[in-house]
Amino acid sequence: MSHSLALLALALGLFVVSGLISLCLLRAEDWAIRLSGVLTTVAGVVAIVAVWPILLGAPMITAHWPGPFAEFAQLSVRIDSFAALMVVVISLLASITAIYSIGYLKHYQGRGAWSIGFFMNLFIASMVSLVVVDNAFYFIVLFEAMSLSSYFLVIGEQDETSVSAGLFYFLIAHAGSVLIMLAFLLMYRQAGSFDFSAFRQLSLSPLQGSLVFLLAFFGFGAKAGMIPLHGWLPRAHPAAPSHASAMMSGVMVKIGIFGIIKVGVDLLGASQVWWGVMVLGFGALSSVLGVLYALAEHDIKRLLAYSTVENIGIILMGVGAGMIGMATHHPLLAVIGLLGALYHLLNHAVFKGLLFLGAGAVIEQVHSKDMDQMGGLAKRMPQTAFVFLIGCMAIGALPLLNGFVSEWFTYQSLFSLTQHGHTSLQLVGAIAIVLLAITGAIAAMCFVKVYGVSFCGAAKSAAAEQAHEEHGAMRLAMGLLALLCVLLGLGAWQIAPRLTAIAAMLAHSHIVSIVAGGGSVAPGAQALTSLNAPLLLLLLLALPLLPLLIYRGLHARRLAFRRRGDPWACGYGYEANMAVSDGSFTQPLRVFFSFLYRLRQILDPTPLMLRSLNNVRRGAERVEPMFDGVLVMPMVRGTLRVSRLVQWIQFGDFRAYCLYVVAALLILLFAVML
Repeated sequence: MSHSLALLALALGLFVVSGLISLCLLRAEDWAIRLSGVLTTVAGVVAIVAVWPILLGAPMITAHWPGPFAEFAQLSVRIDSFAALMVVVISLLASITAIYSIGYLKHYQGRGAWSIGFFMNLFIASMVSLVVVDNAFYFIVLFEAMSLSSYFLVIGEQDETSVSAGLFYFLIAHAGSVLIMLAFLLMYRQAGSFDFSAFRQLSLSPLQGSLVFLLAFFGFGAKAGMIPLHGWLPRAHPAAPSHASAMMSGVMVKIGIFGIIKVGVDLLGASQVWWGVMVLGFGALSSVLGVLYALAEHDIKRLLAYSTVENIGIILMGVGAGMIGMATHHPLLAVIGLLGALYHLLNHAVFKGLLFLGAGAVIEQVHSKDMDQMGGLAKRMPQTAFVFLIGCMAIGALPLLNGFVSEWFTYQSLFSLTQHGHTSLQLVGAIAIVLLAITGAIAAMCFVKVYGVSFCGAAKSAAAEQAHEEHGAMRLAMGLLALLCVLLGLGAWQIAPRLTAIAAMLAHSHIVSIVAGGGSVAPGAQALTSLNAPLLLLLLLALPLLPLLIYRGLHARRLAFRRRGDPWACGYGYEANMAVSDGSFTQPLRVFFSFLYRLRQILDPTPLMLRSLNNVRRGAERVEPMFDGVLVMPMVRGTLRVSRLVQWIQFGDFRAYCLYVVAALLILLFAVML
């Protein structure tokens, strides 16, 4: 136990040292980029090694230290399998993005590359610490540290767009923090301690428990970026550097998911059915609207940010199904729902990290985030195009890749929901299945658009025509994530049982809901349904044989010539702007779902928050003069009057001042004598 804690402490120390090195070498940014990148990579690997035995089934670790606030908050650490999974997800993506930063941050030399390295490492260290701490006071402190360090990453460009995005993020993040604090204070009031172990022993009334859950759900939901608390996400992620966007989208929003599971499942035990229905409902809404908003975007990073809203919704659907299973005492439903959520949590970190890193490489070459300024990049950046295609296939949930497996488990949990419980719950499950299917179809269309417009066809700008592959470290990082997308899909039969154990621990269930063996995995029972990823791979590899045989059979009959030149344009002269664009690809759906796109403005709370902030500022501007006129200025005028009254004794004559001294001495002498 002490060995794992020592390694984790070493990893945290390396993250901090890496940040300080980046800060100290601000005059030598090239060295700052390299040393910080290497140290952060090593720190991430050490953190994974530290918690790996617990992830594989070793007993959880708990430790307590007095700390500086021992009177009301001792420093408590609890590394169970769920916390270990979160540490692995955070550290894995941190290490890979650190490799990427060695090449990527060269573009920021002279523009604050040292500050990005400093805040990035504080950001990572605060997240790793947050998921293992077992005390509400330190949890809030680390949560604020994570929010503040990520805020400085958002405003790193120091232009009007990034500063505005940072303000939106700051407002929503801290509004969420207030709700989380209130939830913890309500539990502290009942437990008399800030330790989560004391919170777990509470027996709250349904009303108290529901109030705590609602505060925590919306507080952490703001950090997760679920609709309608998503407004900061499509603004902040595009403004941040691409490797920071990968960490924020791939990991930081998962802290919101972690918090919802921590409070709703771990601390409160998911005792109310309607909690799970609400989580499932918000998840379904976020998934459908998130992918619809992504489809309409021209900015590639905003598109990926809205896609994060979609995938957070899918994770919440799994969490909601799991909470319903716990509340209705259906352990199989509880475990499969949480399994789908945890698997998608891991998978989304990998494929969304890959897509943001790929987008960063493209943007640095094209000097634009507008996909209509790209095109033809597959010829000029073939390696980036290949790994980006894997990321698009993974997020589109195509078979063999990791996104397909986790969404398959989520479907299984929803199918289980339709077979258990009251008719109303069966209806909820059926509606959720339909919405998840719609989400999957639109997501596939969305990323066909992204890849087709950005990488295929002809180059749409001079910069796109001159694009070339980026730094080798950037390609290595993207290649590692692409490889993980494949391994997490093909290796599902090895990974799912381990995640099932974590889900069973959270659900307080001993049921073994995953049958795995021979390359296949089945939730519940092999006879119901199963997935064999290696067999699917063989079938898909054999699939091209059919068109190949057809081609060979018709080879002799093909035309003797090939028509070359411009595409046919219905009798008109072909022009470059006739090519398929991002807008033309999505125009029919944008018209058809226009009422849903209008909801983007209605559901976004940031304009209301900004108006409230402006009203407070204007009120302060009116109150401040009143304060000065009523309190400050009368005191100033009184002081001036008093000074004028005593001014007559200041003659400027040295002899008069000597007389004052003698007079004062005589007065004191008489006072003593009396």
